[in-house]
Amino acid sequence: MKKVFLSFVFTLLSVLGFAQTEWSADPMHSSVNFTIKHMGISFVQGRFDTFKGRVTAEGPNLDNAVFDFGVEVNSINTGVDMRDKHLKSPDFFDVDKYPAISFHSTSITKDKNNLYTLKGTLKIKETIKEITVPVTFGGVTKNQQGKEVMGFQTKFTVNRLDYGIKYDPTGAGVAKDVEVSLFFELVKQ
Repeated sequence: MKKVFLSFVFTLLSVLGFAQTEWSADPMHSSVNFTIKHMGISFVQGRFDTFKGRVTAEGPNLDNAVFDFGVEVNSINTGVDMRDKHLKSPDFFDVDKYPAISFHSTSITKDKNNLYTLKGTLKIKETIKEITVPVTFGGVTKNQQGKEVMGFQTKFTVNRLDYGIKYDPTGAGVAKDVEVSLFFELVKQ
């Protein structure tokens, strides 16, 4: 009986020791932004106003964390209604057929200081590609309500042609490369 009890206690402690912590994006303190070159001489900036993000971690850092993020493409916002409608059309994102962009991580490794390398799959329209992005971990603290919050940011470039966004394939008017900048604050659940 004593062995059964000790076995139970050991199993319970093992499970508790490796408990996963869920963190969810705080949309009031997070943003999904992009910049793309226009006509080879200037840049257009935009963002997606509606998104979800979740990180599952073993502790108060990003070691062995799993990232799941999604963006509602219909929420694209460049500040110009006519341009936003065109971006939602089949020429670009085709939101009626493909309403979301998603990312799911496959691995994360710590480099130095608070820098990480995150690998995962990015899905835009019907194309899924593996990408590698640098992540700067801001740390963990408590917000005004006393809840634990975690922060990180990343900046990377994607070639829109790789994801079936074929409008202006020469890139003369609308560049091929899109710089993506993400800033996230997540609340511990």
